[in-house]
Amino acid sequence: MSYSRNERDLPELTDNIGAQMQADRKKQYGDADLGHERQRLSRVDKIKHKGPHDKACQDVADDERLAKEPHDSRDRGRDSYQDTYFYEKFHEKPAMYRHDIMAFMWLTSLFGKKKHSPLFFYNTLGREKQEFTLPRQAREVRMYNCGPTVYDVQHIGNLSAFVFADIIRRALEWNNYMVKQVINITDVGHLTSDADEGEDKMSKGLRREGLELTLENMHTLAERYTQIFIADLQKLNIDTEHITFPRASRYIPAQIAMVRTLEEKGYAYKAEDGIYFDTSRAPSYGILGGLNFEGQKEHARIETGATKRNLTDFALWKFNDLLGWDSPWGKGFPGWHIECSAMINATLGRQIDIHTGGIEHIAVHHNNEIAQSEAALGKKPLSRFWMHRAHIRLEGGKMAKSEGNVVYLSDIIEKGFHPLSFRYLLLTAHYRTPTNFTWDALEAAQTSFLKLRRFVDSESHSGSPPRQWQKKIQECLNDDLDTPGALALLWEMTKEKDLSTRDVRAAILDADRVLGFALDKPDAEAEALLRSKFGVSVEMKDIPERVKTLIDAREAARKEKNWQHADKLRTELQKMGYSLEDTSDGPHVFKKDVL
Repeated sequence: MSYSRNERDLPELTDNIGAQMQADRKKQYGDADLGHERQRLSRVDKIKHKGPHDKACQDVADDERLAKEPHDSRDRGRDSYQDTYFYEKFHEKPAMYRHDIMAFMWLTSLFGKKKHSPLFFYNTLGREKQEFTLPRQAREVRMYNCGPTVYDVQHIGNLSAFVFADIIRRALEWNNYMVKQVINITDVGHLTSDADEGEDKMSKGLRREGLELTLENMHTLAERYTQIFIADLQKLNIDTEHITFPRASRYIPAQIAMVRTLEEKGYAYKAEDGIYFDTSRAPSYGILGGLNFEGQKEHARIETGATKRNLTDFALWKFNDLLGWDSPWGKGFPGWHIECSAMINATLGRQIDIHTGGIEHIAVHHNNEIAQSEAALGKKPLSRFWMHRAHIRLEGGKMAKSEGNVVYLSDIIEKGFHPLSFRYLLLTAHYRTPTNFTWDALEAAQTSFLKLRRFVDSESHSGSPPRQWQKKIQECLNDDLDTPGALALLWEMTKEKDLSTRDVRAAILDADRVLGFALDKPDAEAEALLRSKFGVSVEMKDIPERVKTLIDAREAARKEKNWQHADKLRTELQKMGYSLEDTSDGPHVFKKDVL
């Protein structure tokens, strides 16, 4: 059999191979095996189509299953419904067997895979850009994103970290990788100081809202703010249906077990206020960098009352007689750092491919995660790539909830901005560069977002992405997620006079698979903003003769490639309240009332 490298041949080819596999398996095992598999996929389908309440119940069931499941079984990932979903998603036909998925992956890499430039990420672990590839036998990328502490609403600085993680996921999928993504929910154990001092943030939230300090109230508070958090992610066009959100409070036994392992191996000791990790036992402690030993000495001299052996030692379990869980060391709650290590191990396995967070996590939280995970599990490295987003600044100053200097996504929406205009603003700066949030900058971002959407809407069909432009955009996005560079190329491409509008549209939508502006999806809110900003579409027959004459003159100038005169006529039309969007079928005209 001879194969074509045309990507459009791939679905038919894989369907034929899948059908042959099914026939072979039916011949070998009979109808009973097929019936059992169909029942399993039917259950999978029910899970995928549950409503919000059922989805929450399923999350609980998944958490409980993962906490009990052996690590090697999770590592193999047998019969996972994510695999079934992947095959169905790409073939739009029911998948019957795991072998079909493997056949699809093999054929994609052999015949249908786009020839992307190599994918590079900046790895904090190596302090350099490194090419991202999967280990030879790996089936999917395992990515863990440090999630929120849900004692309050998350501000836009917090949310920026998850837009960043979403761009990573999209870029991976754009490069034909499967991704298993986990965002943890910290609903206990995160003290107001990352250095194991101060008040538990969940307890602080309960007091703020006048609620009694009980585990039941803590759970209720956490779930309320978790749902607000997930809703905010959805408004930013982050697909939460394919992300796992484990809650720390549901993994207490796993955390206790990990602390006991560390204790048995000699890495943990008992102090006055809890069980601590002995960093002197970990020669590579601080491998991510960012440690400020002089600052820690001064901080310890003034504030620290715990009897720690070393300045960098950190809490694994904190004693608390009033609120917490029973443990071999007495009642209390886990340290913030151990939560992530236990949940990574439970949901993704002993080693992962990518771990993300904010730059504030590098020095303490992520160095601590590495030390305790590698000591307990005996596997190095915990994560092959560590990626961190720079801070969001507010009007040039620090954004901090403790100082009351914050903006929430709800504030942005209430002021009449589309939530994706905030996403656009984030992507105008590289993720390793601080983004300065101002309302003027958000206004400019919204204008650009709406103009991009108007360009896409001006054509009902796409052509083929211009190869040279598509290659440049791919190189930008695969070069450590250079989103500002990719956006600049998109705008430059829209001004290229020799390209057809439909081909440019195709290139924009291809890039949008990574950028995530949902430009190809219906959006009533964006449509209303477009009408408000640029006016309504009008037919040529309803346009005054003087305006028609100017439009015709501009079209003639464009055909003659007299771009300077064409731009002059466009400006004159704009003064009269008319804006134009050039398409392959001629200009679309919009009319806005002139004040």
